[in-house]
Amino acid sequence: MRAAVVPEAGADFELVERPVPDPDPDEVRVAIDACGVCHSDVFVKEGTFPGVSYPRTPGHEIVGRVDAVGDDVTAWSEGDRVGAGWHGGHCFTCEACRRGDFLLCENADITGVTFDGGYAEYATVPTEALAAVPESLDAVDAAPLLCAGVTTYNALRNSDARPGDLVAVVGVGGLGHLGIQYAHAAGFETVAISRSPEKRELALDLGADHFVDASDDDPAEALQELGGARVVLSTAPSAEAVESVVGGLGADGDLVAVGIPGESVSVDVMDLVGTRSSVSGWGSGHARDSQDTLEFSDLRDITPVVERFGLDEADDAYDQMVSNEARFRAVLDIAGD
Repeated sequence: MRAAVVPEAGADFELVERPVPDPDPDEVRVAIDACGVCHSDVFVKEGTFPGVSYPRTPGHEIVGRVDAVGDDVTAWSEGDRVGAGWHGGHCFTCEACRRGDFLLCENADITGVTFDGGYAEYATVPTEALAAVPESLDAVDAAPLLCAGVTTYNALRNSDARPGDLVAVVGVGGLGHLGIQYAHAAGFETVAISRSPEKRELALDLGADHFVDASDDDPAEALQELGGARVVLSTAPSAEAVESVVGGLGADGDLVAVGIPGESVSVDVMDLVGTRSSVSGWGSGHARDSQDTLEFSDLRDITPVVERFGLDEADDAYDQMVSNEARFRAVLDIAGD
């Protein structure tokens, strides 16, 4: 099989040929149709995640079909259409797992980080890390839903917002353009906030009821004029962007950060006390969360905006992604390569 491999931290990708791997007893082998290129792949490419062993094949937005099953696998069969996201498996025995909170497993595996991921024609994946993928979803469209999709969808559905509530999405990019669609489909009065005024029409087309140009208007004031936000989903990896909207929270509001700034965020506690509001964070989701995301996206016809690349273009796809040039998700179209 072909695989795009990071030979060592900081190195360019190498397209190599490797033996097709055999699944362990509790794994399946997936013949990969598509794999998304995510900013978290930087952890492997640049060696910023502790304990990564090299060479390593990144990729945690995998869509394909079960090609072979391990001896102990009963839940999946050859030919099943499946996906695998960031959460690559859990131990079942730590305190979090015993309480069913698999996303916080103390010994969790990470697809494409602790084991080889989807920048390849085949990958072996633990059974508990697999989500069923609806047949009607295109593989290239489905792949980003296993990270950007589940992160935004899961954050919103686990918030206290209810249909009709004012929900703002900060950033109209790889995460935000999906967050806007999910917020609209959930029945929220949806506000898109961006420092790029040229994204207004796109945001409105995606389902936003309001657009706030943060390069010209104070987003906190704009949200207060609309009645105060019940939830602000912050997808922009910018401390300034987070700080600028805290004052826009309404009573019992919550700013949920899914984009991670590279610097500390300063928050005025007086704002939080005065509105009983909060600032929190949300990770992605486990395999069932991913499947819920895929099923809801299929039900409501929610798809990402993608750019397709071949497996031999992994360097180009990664560079487009890391430089924020991709609109909005880069995907390796492996089956069509």
